[in-house]
Formats: sequence, structure tokens, C-alpha cells
Amino acid sequence: MTVNDAVAKRISKLLLEKGMTQYRLEQESGIQHGSMQCIMNGRNKTVTLSTVILLAKGFDMSLGEFLDDDLFNPEHLDLEQ
Repeated sequence: MTVNDAVAKRISKLLLEKGMTQYRLEQESGIQHGSMQCIMNGRNKTVTLSTVILLAKGFDMSLGEFLDDDLFNPEHLDLEQ
């Protein structure tokens, strides 16, 4: 799984857990709709750290809390991009 895939799965999981819409996350994080669509649809191959920080902010959590998921275990990620 790529890092982008892990980020997209984490977003989906948190949206469900928090009862948020993707639109609200875009508003809270400041990430444009087109950029969010690229992440969620797998068209974005390189999610930046600044984007992940904005996503965490949009979910009202720390970066550590956002990344605290087995999805980001290096054993599960394809880091050779």
C-alpha cells in the first residue's frame, strides 16, 4: 500500500468516526476540493507532510494522533516510490 493509499483510508475512517463530510473536512483543513479528490481517488501519488498536517488540523487532532494507526506501520507501506 502506498502512503497516499494509507492517508486516504485514514481520512475515510476518521470521517466515519467523527460523523464528518468530506466537504466539512475541506473547509476545516483548508484543502481545496480538487486536491482532496486527488488524494481520495488515488490520483495523488505523493501526499506531502504539510497536507497531512492540514488534514490533522481539519480533524481537530495532532499530527501524532492522525498517524497513530496501523495503516502507517512501515511494514505495510510501499516506501519505494
